[in-house]
Amino acid sequence: MWKSAHPYISNLIAYEPGKPVEELAREMGLAPEKILKLASNENPLGPSPKAVEAMRMALERAHFYPDGGGYFLREAIAEKHGLRRENVILGNGSNEIIELIGHAFLKPGDEIITAQYAFAVYTLMAQLFGAKTVKVPGVNYSHDLNAMLEAITPRTREIFIANPNNPTGTLVHQDQIDAFMKQVPDHVLVIFDEAYHEFPDQPVDVVRYVRENKNTVILRTFSKAQGLANLRIGYGLAPEPLAEILQKTRQPFNANGIAQAGALAALEDPEHIRATREITQRGRNYLQEQFATFGWEIVPSHANFVLTRTGDGDQTFRALLQRGIIVRSMRSYELPEWIRVSVGTPDQNERLIAELKKLYE
Repeated sequence: MWKSAHPYISNLIAYEPGKPVEELAREMGLAPEKILKLASNENPLGPSPKAVEAMRMALERAHFYPDGGGYFLREAIAEKHGLRRENVILGNGSNEIIELIGHAFLKPGDEIITAQYAFAVYTLMAQLFGAKTVKVPGVNYSHDLNAMLEAITPRTREIFIANPNNPTGTLVHQDQIDAFMKQVPDHVLVIFDEAYHEFPDQPVDVVRYVRENKNTVILRTFSKAQGLANLRIGYGLAPEPLAEILQKTRQPFNANGIAQAGALAALEDPEHIRATREITQRGRNYLQEQFATFGWEIVPSHANFVLTRTGDGDQTFRALLQRGIIVRSMRSYELPEWIRVSVGTPDQNERLIAELKKLYE
C-alpha cells in the first residue's frame, strides 16, 4: 500500500523542529533543568499568569468537547483588530492555517512564491498538495518584493511574506508592502505570516487589506509573544468570503478548549506582552553586540532571535550541545555557516556567550 502513495508525498522531507530538551538530556545524561534551549524562539518568561489560571480552570471541563466555533476567542480577536468574528479562523497553531489555505487553493502543478530564506513549512505544505515552490533570492537576507512580482506566472496561487521573517529576522516596511499590493494580480493570494508581529519597534499594518477585501490572509500565533507554544493555537485573518472557504477545510474541534481559554486570557494581559517585548529588546541587543565582538556577521533582527554567521554553523551547534545548550543549525535553510539563537533571559544569554567565549576566544 505504501508504494501507491502520491510521489510528492513519498518524496517529502518532514519538518525538522528544534532539538527537544528531553532528547538532549537522554543523549548527554544530563538533568533536563540543566539544559538551555535557545532554538525555537519561545518566550523565556513563559505564559501569562492569567493564561495559566484560565487553563487550570478549563482542565475541569476536559471531558467536554470544546466550542467548535471558538466563539469567544474569535470575538476577542476580531475586536482587537477592528474586524468581525467572521474574519477570524482558528488553527492548531498558525501552521494549520497554511495547510487550510493549501486545501482550499492548491492542486498539482500550481506554484507558490517565497523568499529564498523562508520558513520551511511553506514549501512542505506546497509539496503536500503537489505544488511547486519558487524561491526568490532576497536583498540583505530579506524579501525582494519587486523580484517576487516578476516571478508571478499564470500558475502562481500563493505568495508568502513573513514579516518579521523567520529565520532571518528582517522586516519589510509599510511603503514597500503598499507598493507591492497594488501590483499583485487578482489570481494570487498573499499570505502575511506575522508570527513575530509583536516584536518590531514599528510593526506594519496589513490588516487594512482584510478590511479592503483584498486577496489576503494574515497569520498570527499565540506561540511566541504570548508564550503558549505547547498549546498549538493560532489564527488567521481574512476577508469574509475567503475566511468562509477556509472554515470549510478545517477539522471539527481543531482548536482545543484549554488552548482557547489560555489564548483568550493572554489577550487580556497586555502587561505580559510589554514585559516580553522589553526582555526581548534588551536580550536581542546584547546578543547582537556580543556576536559582533567575535567578528561574526549578524542580520539585524526585528524578532525574538538573532541569526549570526559563525563560519561553520553545524560545528557551533554540535559544540554547544556538548555544553548543554541548544541553538538552531541553519543548514536546512541553506545557511550552513550560520546559527539562529533565540533570545533568552539575561542569565541564559550570558551563559550562552560565556560558553561561546570558551570555544572561540
